[in-house]
Amino acid sequence: MTGKRTAEQLEFVCDEASAGSRLDLFLADKIEQTRSQVKRLIDEGSIVVNGDRVKAGYRLKLTDHILVTIPEPISLELEPENLEIDVVYQDQDLAIINKPAGLVVHPGAGNLRHTLVNALLYHVTDLSGIGGKLRPGIVHRLDKDTSGLMVVAKNDFAHRHLAAQIKARSVKRHYLALVHGVVKEKQGQIAAPIGRHPVERKKMAVREDGRPAVTDFEVLEQLHPKYSLVECRLQTGRTHQIRVHLASINHPIVGDPVYGRKQGNLGAERQMLHAYYLGLSHPRGGWIDFRSELPADFAAVLEKARRSVPL
Repeated sequence: MTGKRTAEQLEFVCDEASAGSRLDLFLADKIEQTRSQVKRLIDEGSIVVNGDRVKAGYRLKLTDHILVTIPEPISLELEPENLEIDVVYQDQDLAIINKPAGLVVHPGAGNLRHTLVNALLYHVTDLSGIGGKLRPGIVHRLDKDTSGLMVVAKNDFAHRHLAAQIKARSVKRHYLALVHGVVKEKQGQIAAPIGRHPVERKKMAVREDGRPAVTDFEVLEQLHPKYSLVECRLQTGRTHQIRVHLASINHPIVGDPVYGRKQGNLGAERQMLHAYYLGLSHPRGGWIDFRSELPADFAAVLEKARRSVPL
């Protein structure tokens, strides 16, 4: 497969070595994007084969011509909003955001306001366009009610560099989770594939035909008799991964309304999950990392758990 880059487009012509490959898998490697990002570009019509729109699973044929159009950096369909966000760091290439709980990361169809992206359009200039019209600059995301650190790309060069790191699993993303039950193993690994729940389509589940998912964990505090404070480290980044994995070993996150328990949530109004550490290679060189203190609501619930420990 050969390719050339223009100002706004990437072009490829299929050779014998690439014939038979899935379009989405091939491009995920060639343009250094995740498979889901490539699929989104395909669905939006930003990727065509021989001038025609095709599906992500299209099998490439010899001499197929593939045209990838990179979206404009900022979508005029989204309205910048002066929402309060904590910009921990920013430079010409990226910004580090300490996202509060309760804030959705990006808009969806029919809901174009009051998200982190709307706030970024106000506070941060020159967001990359690779994420698509509704996700400019978004390289990875946190669930609405998960707090903590995220990296945002400010140009396409940085976006490709950061996406490649996430794909290579070299970005360090560490979370703190308060979970039900006393986790007996001091540390361990949960390697269980995750896919869409077979019945409840808004939920994810551990299933044999799911995508590979790996979470490492270490118990920081055993709060007998009912709770544990756990550090989780992502090796992969599936939707709801930590929440699903911890629930799968019978230690769901306190306050999780989807995968958790109805009782014993210590007054938590959301899942007690916080992305407290983020480390990555800067697109221009060198390692950078950041830490975020527990937000007030998490700290308060954790203190209640500590007070529940018998003397």
